[in-house]
Amino acid sequence: MEAAAPARAARPTSPSRPPKAIRSTKPRGLDEETAAPAAATFPSIKAPSAASLLHANVPMDAIVWAALPDDLLIEVLARVPPFLLFRLRPVSRRWGSILHDPAFLAAHSGVPSHGPCLLTFWRGAAHSPPQCSVLSLPLRARYKLPFGFLPAWDIWLVGSSGGLVCFSGFDGAEFRTVVCNPLTQAWRVLPDMHYNQQRQLVLTVDRKRRSFKVIAASDMYGDKTLPTEVYDSTEDTWSVHQMMPVANLCSSKMAICDSRLYLETLSPLGLMMYRVDAGHWEHIPAKFPRSLLDGYLVAGARTRLFLVGRIGLYSTLQSMRIWELDHATTVWVEISRMPPKYFRALLRLSAERFECFGHDNLICFTSWNQGKGLLYDVDKKVWSWIAGCASQVCNQLCFYEPRFDASIY
Repeated sequence: MEAAAPARAARPTSPSRPPKAIRSTKPRGLDEETAAPAAATFPSIKAPSAASLLHANVPMDAIVWAALPDDLLIEVLARVPPFLLFRLRPVSRRWGSILHDPAFLAAHSGVPSHGPCLLTFWRGAAHSPPQCSVLSLPLRARYKLPFGFLPAWDIWLVGSSGGLVCFSGFDGAEFRTVVCNPLTQAWRVLPDMHYNQQRQLVLTVDRKRRSFKVIAASDMYGDKTLPTEVYDSTEDTWSVHQMMPVANLCSSKMAICDSRLYLETLSPLGLMMYRVDAGHWEHIPAKFPRSLLDGYLVAGARTRLFLVGRIGLYSTLQSMRIWELDHATTVWVEISRMPPKYFRALLRLSAERFECFGHDNLICFTSWNQGKGLLYDVDKKVWSWIAGCASQVCNQLCFYEPRFDASIY
């Protein structure tokens, strides 16, 4: 029997030094929660895994990195995925402070987005800090984000936009609105609204202007109708606009795209559209598809607006469909149907509740007590399961784009 071939020697990291053992470290303030799902779970995503990006056996010459100019080093680090950048902070004091460097933030703001993530927010026992985990679709890995920096109020998730996350809730008897950047742990409490009552809110970020707005749509409080209010971060104040001229809302779910906020209404039938820049409401006479049981408005990329809902009166004949609004004719045009095998797996009972939300041209479906979510790519027309994306009574989910340069001011 021939002797086994000797193991191949590792290449040294420097011509003058023997190779050293590389110790893996956890990011400070960011914990990797679970291993990435199998590649087959995300057939529509062609991004390298976290393991391939941080392969421990890849030789790196210390002399080259030590002599790298600061401007070139910043350009390299600005292109590292945000979650993986935390692993590099312990390398040196310079790298540890890179997240606060204005030159790094300027370079980071100019690189393409990391890609969509799914943020899950929940609270444990009473007076316990909120918990949050983020599933990175490009890296196919899940991370825990600490939210202990937020005040211990009774808050719930409003939504996310451009790297910021918005919450609302109560500080005792007072209604509060909080905006934060989970990566930098910067947060602030917005001033009280003129009519400071519990409202349906939506957050939108303008990256070109480096500002954000929070919109509180018209609502009923007791026997009073509350007007629309808009918070502008550049002015740090709420402005009062006209009341929404509608008698009966079909759903409290809102969708915002291209500086336009949309709601479904029954009276008048169709949609109410709020132009954020102009500050006024318009009615769009877009009739809903026949036999629509429950519809969700989902914002797509740029001006695209989708309607997602179930069709059919009996469980055996139900199906999930997706329509897109033709803005020229104000008609809902069907663009896709959920395959029956996915529909049966997602909704085991005909009366089971589901949620859906979107980011660009991705739509995510979740249902109660289901251990996975369903992702649909509108452009590629691909359906794929997402493991560990469960919608429970205490869980709140939304799409999230991690960005270090997202400012709360």
